[in-house]
Amino acid sequence: MVGSKLCAPLTLSLGVAALVAMLAPAPYASAADPNAFNRLMTPPSKRNPPPTEDGIHDPKSTGTQGLQTPREAFDPLPKAQSGNYIDWVKSFDEQKIQPRFDRNDPKAKPVIMDLTIVREVKGSMPDVVFPHKQHTEWLDCSNCHPALFVPQKGANQMSMASIMLGESCGVCHGKVAFPVADCRRCHNQAKGKPAPTKTSAVSKGKK
Repeated sequence: MVGSKLCAPLTLSLGVAALVAMLAPAPYASAADPNAFNRLMTPPSKRNPPPTEDGIHDPKSTGTQGLQTPREAFDPLPKAQSGNYIDWVKSFDEQKIQPRFDRNDPKAKPVIMDLTIVREVKGSMPDVVFPHKQHTEWLDCSNCHPALFVPQKGANQMSMASIMLGESCGVCHGKVAFPVADCRRCHNQAKGKPAPTKTSAVSKGKK
């Protein structure tokens, strides 16, 4: 009986201590470089590392060791402010690069569609401008339609959340195209401005 009376205050105090520990804020985690996760903040010296250091290629492979480094390959190309810091559209326009449209046919030419779509967005951000021309210079229509986008007005519902999860535009942007963090590359038309009406498809050859 005496033992039970003595244990009661001890049990109560332990319970209070556990509750206080649960409610106390967790200590801050220490990190040598808190911005290491964000490649937009990568210092110039660490951008576009050589294949043996990029974490993608096998550094022990002789094939990897024989590859040209990105810094050497990218040096003469126009620069950008995000992604891998190369303006690929400008590089294409200035013919500093000549990508093959069809991997099996070096003579194949794209069918370029000069159609610009303006997508109105909610909130204070400028509207989104989507230029087909710059995309069809690199891609075939079937790369996006109809699996990613139904080619019909009002048929595609999207959000920045879904894009950042790798859907719709996020299938390419942030992976093989400039990241979605570069907001003004897409959100670049003032609200209320009339949408362009120019539409044309120019075939530069057959596949």
